[in-house]
Amino acid sequence: MSIVNINGLSKKFGSFIVLNNIHLQVNEGEVFGFIGPNGAGKSTTIRILLGILKRTSGTATIFGKDVWRDAVAIHEKVAYVPGDVYLWENLTGGEVIDIFLGFKGNVDNKKRDQLIDRFQLDSKKKCGSYSKGNRQKVALIAAFASNADLFILDEPTSGLDPLMEQVFQQCVEEVKNEGKCVLLSSHILSEVEKLCDRVGIIRKGEIVETGTLDELRHLTRTKLEVATASPIVDLVTWEGIYDVQQKGDNYSFQVDSDKLAIIMSKLSSFCIKKIESTPPTLEDLFMRHYQD
Repeated sequence: MSIVNINGLSKKFGSFIVLNNIHLQVNEGEVFGFIGPNGAGKSTTIRILLGILKRTSGTATIFGKDVWRDAVAIHEKVAYVPGDVYLWENLTGGEVIDIFLGFKGNVDNKKRDQLIDRFQLDSKKKCGSYSKGNRQKVALIAAFASNADLFILDEPTSGLDPLMEQVFQQCVEEVKNEGKCVLLSSHILSEVEKLCDRVGIIRKGEIVETGTLDELRHLTRTKLEVATASPIVDLVTWEGIYDVQQKGDNYSFQVDSDKLAIIMSKLSSFCIKKIESTPPTLEDLFMRHYQD
């Protein structure tokens, strides 16, 4: 069942088009990665979903409810973590977490305390003394301690150290296993690749690719490292071959995925001694759309 549905969504500021007819769907029990560089339209899309900005055209619903008209009802079941968290400086981290959880109704004190311990937050310190990473921890603890059905996370690990990033990833896996839905906007492609079931790439206000990583990998190139007994003749001229580098009888290059079978057949005639294949990554796919 789909939780988030975006159809033909557009947003203009005057004559400037920020979002242009985008379509997106996030399903129950899935982690959806929403990626793109600064200015691509990620945060604008999220603000529309949160009912902060009003769309120019198209439709956007969460739990079947209109994100603008039914924003209050939607927020009862949504947890949101921005990339820059600002807190009341004179309150302690624990007090702020309790305020956030109070907005959702029932507070699970045991779950809250477990998360405070896992994120290693000193909840008795005032927020004015917190680093950026600790402010992020407050927002993440409040989000994961809530009984939300949808988690909208916009660059949520900004300022966290690698150990806390691992804790965050564990929390995402846990809510996914509970059947919850996560919309994760992140510039850390390795994080998206590890956590997300599907990804959507936005460029200049338009969705350019959507699908599982396996579905999208056919659009990228596989890296091969080959050692042969005989020199490979005119390798740089072969169709579907890119970025050829040679050291002695060792060759490194990239291959279009749809040409891989033909290339392997041609390589066999040069007596392969060793071959290593590296599958395309999300970063490869991402850079393909942004390397202009």
